[in-house]
Amino acid sequence: MQLRRPARRALLVAHVACSVGWLGLTAGLFVLGVTGFTAASAPTAEVAYRAMRLLIDHLVLPVALASLASGWVLALGTPWGLTRYRWVLTKAWLTPPALLLTVLALRPGVARLAAAAAAGHPASDVGLLVAPGVASALYLFLTALSVLKPWGRTTRGGRPRGARPTGGRARTGVAS
Repeated sequence: MQLRRPARRALLVAHVACSVGWLGLTAGLFVLGVTGFTAASAPTAEVAYRAMRLLIDHLVLPVALASLASGWVLALGTPWGLTRYRWVLTKAWLTPPALLLTVLALRPGVARLAAAAAAGHPASDVGLLVAPGVASALYLFLTALSVLKPWGRTTRGGRPRGARPTGGRARTGVAS
């Protein structure tokens, strides 16, 4: 099923906005993680971790899900396809684990540290620095894939219609 041009364009704008928003939110999580990690006082650490938790629960997860869903719909509803191009396939394989790691690793860690800081025992976890840092690098890589579209087609994607084989003369159908 191919999306009509207005729907495809609207979905593309939504996808780019959500994806870049996800990148920005993750960079913000990194800054808040550094703030909580280096805080000299428990109240400062608590505020940083509570802000991280709010961002994760109310912005990061919905934006990430919207990015994932819009990307899959675009892949399935446009000539790019889900398995025709290596860059699309790479994005399709890397985005769900990134979302799961946010839910399964970052979110519980932030909740634990926010609770500890609220109790007056600020704890620090370098994982809250590493996770958003790695996630930001991954999302920047995925953004670069979308812009640069490297690597060409997959074997399933085949040659573009009407393209001739490269590397010599065209086949004539006679075996040599």
